[in-house]
Amino acid sequence: MLDFKLKYPDTLPDEWVVDLVNGDAELMLTSLEGDQRAAINVYALVDDVDTLFQKYLQRGLKIPNKKDSPVHQSPIDQPWGMREFYVTDEDGNTLRFGTHIK
Repeated sequence: MLDFKLKYPDTLPDEWVVDLVNGDAELMLTSLEGDQRAAINVYALVDDVDTLFQKYLQRGLKIPNKKDSPVHQSPIDQPWGMREFYVTDEDGNTLRFGTHIK
């Protein structure tokens, strides 16, 4: 859904590291000994948050019933100069996407 692909698709990632790429963007997800299971937040600065949101909807993004959180419903203009939307998975991890308001 997010357009990231495994950087090394011909090798199986071990349980500690996964490298993902999308164009010039790269994410390395790791787990370290002693890490506790906890929710994380990731912020991605994108060129066009509205187009990205529509793309994810077309790919099956489910809009949660979070009436108290409009930023989970669709992109909104924030007072700090960003247009953003959030996606939270079943484990409580939140991906936040934003574009600078022009």
